[in-house]
Amino acid sequence: MEILIEMFSYSFMVRALLVGVFLAISASLVGVSLVLRRNSMIGDGLSHVSFGAFALATVLGLAPLSFALPVVILVSFFILRLNENSKIHGDSAIALLSAGSLALGTFVISIVKGVNVDMNSYLFGSILSVSQADFICSILLSVFVVLIYVFSYSRIFAITFDESFAASIGIKTGFYNALFSILCSLVVVIGMRLVGALLISSFIIFPTLSSMQVFKSFKAVVVSSVLVSVFAFVLGLILSYLLSTPTGATIVLVHLVIFILFKMVGCFR
Repeated sequence: MEILIEMFSYSFMVRALLVGVFLAISASLVGVSLVLRRNSMIGDGLSHVSFGAFALATVLGLAPLSFALPVVILVSFFILRLNENSKIHGDSAIALLSAGSLALGTFVISIVKGVNVDMNSYLFGSILSVSQADFICSILLSVFVVLIYVFSYSRIFAITFDESFAASIGIKTGFYNALFSILCSLVVVIGMRLVGALLISSFIIFPTLSSMQVFKSFKAVVVSSVLVSVFAFVLGLILSYLLSTPTGATIVLVHLVIFILFKMVGCFR
């Protein structure tokens, strides 16, 4: 208890905890639909695009969060359009954008002199990088994601399982696909500061994969994913402080252990 009191006596730890909890909730909600629609790699692709945007914003002296957000949203619309085009495979486009954005970010930072950038904080995240402005912006965006998801729950449910049926009953699938792309983009950009470009996709994917090992209904998977995501983040944050290990990597390892446990439970059901 004394260690926990000491841990959260630091303002940056409190900011990281609050941002992380809200990120865990919003990422797990978005992740359920992404995994069930077999679009899990979109989160990974957008995270690499976000890295390139963050790097470019830093070099240009712009606010990384404000610059990266519209860029990632535009790219998510581009990926959505490619998925609707039968001549172009969305997975190929995601791989192209991922590699290109990662290379662009690394290249720009390496050739520009006089810019002090810790690339590890962009790639693997850093709780020290969550400033007061980032904290406020991240909380507001996370709340926005959760509210939109809750109010659009039935429509997201419909387009997740059968987009053709959803269109036949009057749901504007194009609009809600675009809206969902925005939500995914927001989650990725928020998570960049905390867990980095290379690990944010695990926040989106792992909670759903773990929950699906035990639960079968959509609602149960959603609720379980949120609980698993929040628990894994808080436990990972505490363990990283106690063991002096990277926060993002520790949280992902906790997720991996939870997945194994849920898999074992699922085998006996």
